[in-house]
Amino acid sequence: MRLKLSVLDLCHTVICIGLVLCGEGGVSSVLALGASIICRKMPGLSPRQRSICEARPDAMVAIGTGARLATDECRYQFQHNRWNCSSFAEPSLFGPELKVGTRETAFYYAILSAGIAHAITNACSHGNLTYCGCDRDKHGNQDPDKGWRWGGCSADVKHGIRLSKEFLDVREVKRNARTLMNLHNNLVGRKLLEKNVRLECKCHGVSGSCTVKTCWVTLPHFREVGYMLKDRYKEAVMVEPIRGRRQQLPTFLKLKNPQSYNKPAETDLVYVESSPNFCERDNTTGSMGTHGRLCNRTSSLSDSCELLCCGRGYKTFQYTHTWQCHCKFHWCCHVTCNTCSERTQAYTCN
Repeated sequence: MRLKLSVLDLCHTVICIGLVLCGEGGVSSVLALGASIICRKMPGLSPRQRSICEARPDAMVAIGTGARLATDECRYQFQHNRWNCSSFAEPSLFGPELKVGTRETAFYYAILSAGIAHAITNACSHGNLTYCGCDRDKHGNQDPDKGWRWGGCSADVKHGIRLSKEFLDVREVKRNARTLMNLHNNLVGRKLLEKNVRLECKCHGVSGSCTVKTCWVTLPHFREVGYMLKDRYKEAVMVEPIRGRRQQLPTFLKLKNPQSYNKPAETDLVYVESSPNFCERDNTTGSMGTHGRLCNRTSSLSDSCELLCCGRGYKTFQYTHTWQCHCKFHWCCHVTCNTCSERTQAYTCN
């Protein structure tokens, strides 16, 4: 019987083995054995990633959280598109397995790289990882001109980015157009996260005065990262590989333009293949098709029945939506509500 567990179930099993059999403060050969067994069962890992998994089972919990964060954000950003961040491939740590080098693939690699860096940094700030914590590089330093000093718990985003790079980039072993594309988009996701950290401050003083202001660095909300990457998805550029003079393998990517040898900017999402229309189920592209998808009959955007159903038409069905309404608070202390309902229509693609 094949073992099917989510990556977080697997990771938490590793940690529990260590805590129960080794004690919270120690790491023994029992933990290493447990990590080895679980990491071999984890779908989608390369041999080098399994080595990282076995060496850092606590970090794998954060990596799994980041992968789920990225997949959820991808589904949110593309919920009204023909491709809604879904695939019928075997489930893996990395969400939908996309075998083509399209702009959709570019977005997913970037959001995954950012999500893992975000989750690792967050775990460091909360003291959940062994080898990191708050970023103390600037702690205690003052800026008299700006009237504040560094303090608090700054997010160690550099550590999160470093571990995300170490874990994700090792998958791209063979040097070809697709691996160069993946490495570039991984970098875009991490760069975007790093450039959008925020400064938060707190005032200290008598009676609410701001005699001293302490500031620290925090992560952006991941939804903001999702929106920024969606904007870059819309402006993604097509590229092609360039080979070195004495090398058969490609060495870098350039914009696909006969008159240009310009490289893409470090914040550009890049792709090497045109996207399919995602209208029909297709094994080669991983497209789920749009049959049965809910659509909006009155919209003119990507969720419209005309665009989402690819001209195949749609079905209309009715359903009753119910909710609690006219709620009143009674002293003391309970709330009573009526039940409201509404008959409405919805539409699904043929």
